[in-house]
Amino acid sequence: MEAISINDFNNHKIKETEVVKRILNGEKELYEILVRRNNQKLYRIIRSYLKDQAEIEDIMQNSYLKAFTKLYQFKLESSFSTWLIRIGINESLTRLKEKGKLHHLNEQTSDLKPNSILEIPDNKQLNPQDKMIQNEAKQLLENAIDHLDIKYRAVYVMKEVEEMSLKEIAAVLELTISNVKIRLHRSKEMLKEKLYEVANDKNIFEFGFSKCDRITKNVMRHIK
Repeated sequence: MEAISINDFNNHKIKETEVVKRILNGEKELYEILVRRNNQKLYRIIRSYLKDQAEIEDIMQNSYLKAFTKLYQFKLESSFSTWLIRIGINESLTRLKEKGKLHHLNEQTSDLKPNSILEIPDNKQLNPQDKMIQNEAKQLLENAIDHLDIKYRAVYVMKEVEEMSLKEIAAVLELTISNVKIRLHRSKEMLKEKLYEVANDKNIFEFGFSKCDRITKNVMRHIK
């Protein structure tokens, strides 16, 4: 049998169905390929339900483990990522229910830890200036997305960030395509409203304390 390199996941040379079949035949180490291929997508979608980083990673791990133990139930004619996402959403909803927040999905997000919804955190070291530019470039949109109700936020992230098809979204959320379209349209309208509100906020792009301290120290160091 042809050997599969774990690095093959980068260009998706190995078909998903082949990977699944070989895992089921005993090559458990190949599950890493499926995990790496789906990490970003799964993170973003779970992030649209939960905010705490430790909680998100816990849900991701649980989802992968549950998918692995139930892999024999996976129908090869469908997409593994769609099946995995359905598991991740169920795990997220269960967690919200345990926390008593399932019926309060419209709660304000200001008391929740701010983690990026657009990019999975990693250990990549950026220089301070690049990191600041990257963070500030995404911050306005991420804050606006975070203020959406979960049912709209999830659909928006799946379609506009992860570029899933309407059919895929309908499948994982167990909705009709018409309902998905309605939620997507509503999410965009609410984002426009929020971004317009922010754009008219006279306090945005303030020269905050940290920036003030930094420029002041730099100037004074040169003067001395």
